[in-house]
Amino acid sequence: MTRKNNLQIIIALAISILFIGCNGNSLSKEKISAKKITQVDFSHVKITDNFWSPRLKNHVTYTLPVCIDQIENKTGRIQNFENAANKSGEHSGIFYDDSDVYKALEGMAYSLINNPNPELERKADEWIDKFAAAQEPDGYINTFYTLTGLDKRWDNMDKHEMYCAGHMIEAAVVYYKATGKRKLLDVSIRMADHMMNEFGPDKRHWVPGHEEIELALVKLYEVTNEEKYLGFAYWLLEERGHGHGSKGSEGTWNPMYYQDEMPVRDLSSINGHAVRAMYLFCGMADVAALKNDAGYIDALNRLWDDVALTKMYVTGGIGSSRHNEGFTEPYDLPNYEAYCETCASVGMVFWNSRMHQLTGDSKYVDVLERSMYNGALAGVSLKGDLFFYVNPLASHGDHHRREWYGTACCPSQVSRFLPSIGNYIYGTSEDAVWVNLYIGNYAEITTGKKTFTLKQETNYPWDGNVILTVESLDKPLKKEFRLRIPDWCKSHAVFVNGNVIENAQIEKGYLVIDRKWKSGDKITLTMDMPVEIVQADPRVKENIGKRAVQRGPLVYCVEETDNPSFNELALSSNTKFKEAFDSSVLNGVTTVDAVSGDKTIRLIPYYAWDNREAGQMKVWIDYNE
Repeated sequence: MTRKNNLQIIIALAISILFIGCNGNSLSKEKISAKKITQVDFSHVKITDNFWSPRLKNHVTYTLPVCIDQIENKTGRIQNFENAANKSGEHSGIFYDDSDVYKALEGMAYSLINNPNPELERKADEWIDKFAAAQEPDGYINTFYTLTGLDKRWDNMDKHEMYCAGHMIEAAVVYYKATGKRKLLDVSIRMADHMMNEFGPDKRHWVPGHEEIELALVKLYEVTNEEKYLGFAYWLLEERGHGHGSKGSEGTWNPMYYQDEMPVRDLSSINGHAVRAMYLFCGMADVAALKNDAGYIDALNRLWDDVALTKMYVTGGIGSSRHNEGFTEPYDLPNYEAYCETCASVGMVFWNSRMHQLTGDSKYVDVLERSMYNGALAGVSLKGDLFFYVNPLASHGDHHRREWYGTACCPSQVSRFLPSIGNYIYGTSEDAVWVNLYIGNYAEITTGKKTFTLKQETNYPWDGNVILTVESLDKPLKKEFRLRIPDWCKSHAVFVNGNVIENAQIEKGYLVIDRKWKSGDKITLTMDMPVEIVQADPRVKENIGKRAVQRGPLVYCVEETDNPSFNELALSSNTKFKEAFDSSVLNGVTTVDAVSGDKTIRLIPYYAWDNREAGQMKVWIDYNE
């Protein structure tokens, strides 16, 4: 037997021991987490600013009702659960449609935490009753197979059974936290236990064709404290890259597309389907944090460099090709054909948040912010009732948001993402309070044995002035405050109680203020926010001879409705920029006018395009030296 085979046996045995030990819940509860930072949960953050607050109101008023109406009245998704419970009728739609219902429910649960609504809660309970009724006696739940033949379940790794189960688990955890009701949590536990009875080191191999279950199992572990779910998540991650996937699918199994080409800890470049990759990396980061797995962390660092440096659009969007909804070669970033699925941009927020928690490096929040304000936010209309699946960086005027899609992952994704944005503003560590995003809010921060209120006032992203006020602190608190200085900011100043802080230390992009804080202390941060002309890497052939415009975290674009001579637009080194906030345009935006002699180009934030008259759009504009 070769040394390589011996090593494979040792690794397999170690995983088997972990998995079996987790089934018995016999592992020690004492763990050393690799996480440096813990998020301040959005339920402790009340957003009060003029940018996000209207969007959260529209989420409740329009986004959730659109999703509920589609699921209940127009697509048959909820009817599938009713039919599955009655063991009668046909399945309508696609085999993964259950996941959209779960994501919409998760959005409802997030909304309930900060905006209690008895009617919405009753609707959620009504749905959960239908889910529970559709569950099989052995714990299995999936309306497609219940209605088309349970004898075919677990025969095809790309039929999204674990993907749907993962979204159900995520919804169950959030709903339990929101209401204390555990009916759906119990349904999810039975499904998780069913999967563990089917698969494992002493049972069948399984490679989920669409990742999601891995990160969901970690959330289930965290809420139940059952080690077996963490063990199962780890086992599923370790299943990849060993040839098991090709034995469990109909048709051709493309290992690159499914992130199954090699063991995950050996990955160096991102390939295949973008959203699947994001969920995989989130699962790896979650498991790495809890197991302190250096191999996973090293792989994630390599993968991040590959994504951020060679395969990410200026909007933070990822996935350039519609052929695989994902990646091709480095620097292949077309504009008109850009895919940039909304779900992938949200996935970039999820993944970069986890990477920041592992490292404390601001570069991850820089990318998170870029994806959040541009790639993800463009996925929903200003009103909140229409959605983009695909987010190109240029349009001939024929690309528009829609109320719903046959594959409706993006509307339901938006419905659960928007009300949770408070998760990404603050973090805490043993020595510090981390201020990651600049969004007006009141937050209840607990660090050590002390709890205090942090009030943030800002007009971000329209200007870079931020005031942080410490409130409700009964005794002085010795703690670092770490304020992120975004990568776009080239000049800033910081004051404490009106006194300028000279030569403040900056570590990994965070300005560090270490002192004893008392109630009433005020930090003022001013960040210059000029218009910038952005040049692409010269290896991006599409953008040779072109430039993009950015101001603060926002990428700008030109629309034909503002610029009738659309095909003649050009910037130059002599272009001057004028910016002004206009409350009458696109619900209030800072517009940018690029003035070259007697010609003016009007630019608007990219997230706001396609909210007026139909017409052409582009981010990258011709540039004359």
